[in-house]
Amino acid sequence: MLVIRFSRVGRHNHAQYRIVVQEKSKAPVGKHVAIVGSYDPHSKKTILKEDEIKNFLANGAQPSDSVYNLLVRNGVIKGDKRTVKLPEKKEEVAEGATEEKKEGVKEEKVEEKKDDKKGAVKEEKVEEKKEVVKEEKVEEKKEETKKETKEKK
Repeated sequence: MLVIRFSRVGRHNHAQYRIVVQEKSKAPVGKHVAIVGSYDPHSKKTILKEDEIKNFLANGAQPSDSVYNLLVRNGVIKGDKRTVKLPEKKEEVAEGATEEKKEGVKEEKVEEKKDDKKGAVKEEKVEEKKEVVKEEKVEEKKEETKKETKEKK
């Protein structure tokens, strides 16, 4: 199956792309069937061989999402733009929230184990343990705040 995709060229920190037609299983920098254009994202300059692109699309070549959006923007093909999948960024979490998450994970694991075994009797014990742990953490926080206030005075 043929695919139309970007192949990165250009120097370090200044990317430029060739728009190439190649076999889907090949690496983007590998052997290609044809070069059908180029794109410079810094200056937004696009050079396209529209006749060749339309010919490959008519013969079954599939454009990548980014190339598809570029072709729609330049009027080579008609349609709505596709959403490009970007990797999700991990959110920074406050220290207190990380402790709560760790605690929540431990509690869920314990609950799953007790459901598999004797059920109701063990559920009660787990709930009691949760309350004790929470009370201990509250007491620790109170002690820390007392120490901080003494240090300030």
